[in-house]
Amino acid sequence: MKRFVLLILISCAANQASIAETSDLSAHDIAKLLQNPLADTISLPFANDTNFPLGPDRRAGNVLNIQPVIPFRLNSDWNLVTRTTVPLISQPRLSPSDPATFGLGDIVPMAVLSPSTASNVTWGLGATFSIPTATSSSLGANRWAAGPAAVVLTMPDPWVFGLLVSHLRSFSGSSAGARIDRTAAQYFVIYNFPSGWFLSSTPIIAADWAAKSNARWTVPVGGEIGKVFNLSGQAMSASIGLYRNVIRPTDSPDWQVRLNVSFVFPR
Repeated sequence: MKRFVLLILISCAANQASIAETSDLSAHDIAKLLQNPLADTISLPFANDTNFPLGPDRRAGNVLNIQPVIPFRLNSDWNLVTRTTVPLISQPRLSPSDPATFGLGDIVPMAVLSPSTASNVTWGLGATFSIPTATSSSLGANRWAAGPAAVVLTMPDPWVFGLLVSHLRSFSGSSAGARIDRTAAQYFVIYNFPSGWFLSSTPIIAADWAAKSNARWTVPVGGEIGKVFNLSGQAMSASIGLYRNVIRPTDSPDWQVRLNVSFVFPR
């Protein structure tokens, strides 16, 4: 959490320094910065997922993922783009004997190396990690994990097409914790309108290889509507969407409402 507070302070300073610059950005410029996960700019997305129904009372659970993205220019040819996911989780009771829980989940940093030169196809390769920071055993695996990560995208106006794939496998931690052997693939298809509105589909398909075969896959289908804009000199976007898990483990939720708000701080 200290790292997140520091990031907020840095971001605020960057915002004050660049407010004149961001006020001149068009909706098209903002979209290019916010919809490119490998853009050479600092951004601060807040992704809130409400999942339902959950548990014996069939209530909703909530996950707020705070995902600061900070790129580093290594040299004239390469950038190192980092994204750290900090989840705040509100979870209803999952069985009659379990209490409802709120707290911090496992923090997941990712770092990918990407060419800094512009091209029709942008890509990045790197690694991702899972740090056992959960404040409750029901909110995390209590294990360290690591694995590869890759991003590829192309942005032919007015479209954005891309894929982010990562795999985590546990290698250390409490033997009582759940084994991590998980693949996540997020594809994104975005259509931008000239006015700043956009339609998108950005589901995260997950495979838990440590689970039984009939409880391994989660496949959501759905979409979002949103808008990129400039608010008092601050470049940002907001979107809302609905996804249905057409393939899912028995005890997982059917539906997910997603709300995203992202801020960008151009260099």
